[in-house]
Amino acid sequence: MTKGKILVVDDEINITQILEFSLGAEGYEVVTARNGEEAIDKARREQPDLIVLDIMMPKIDGYEACRILKSNPLTKAIPVVLLTAKGRDIDKRLGYEVGATDYIVKPFSPNKLVDRIQKLLSCTK
Repeated sequence: MTKGKILVVDDEINITQILEFSLGAEGYEVVTARNGEEAIDKARREQPDLIVLDIMMPKIDGYEACRILKSNPLTKAIPVVLLTAKGRDIDKRLGYEVGATDYIVKPFSPNKLVDRIQKLLSCTK
């Protein structure tokens, strides 16, 4: 039995692989997407417990993907963690304005990210 399903969205394959390994080792089922458009589609179909979403991606960026997810009744309750290299205060503010639950700046510690995800999921259950 898994602890939950996490959708990891990043156009950098090494990031998705690191998170797939780290979250999988903790008992989470991991689904991946490579851009915002694919993330929206997979979130609707897969109904993950949480989404880890990069901001700078092709097709639809993470800000817009988060905004779309939060405006859809099927996905609006899913916590979204923005994981990005954009670390300025204005970037973080925009992330929270579009509906992000948490905001983590790259480079990041996979262990700390897993801890934050576990805390977020324990608060939503």
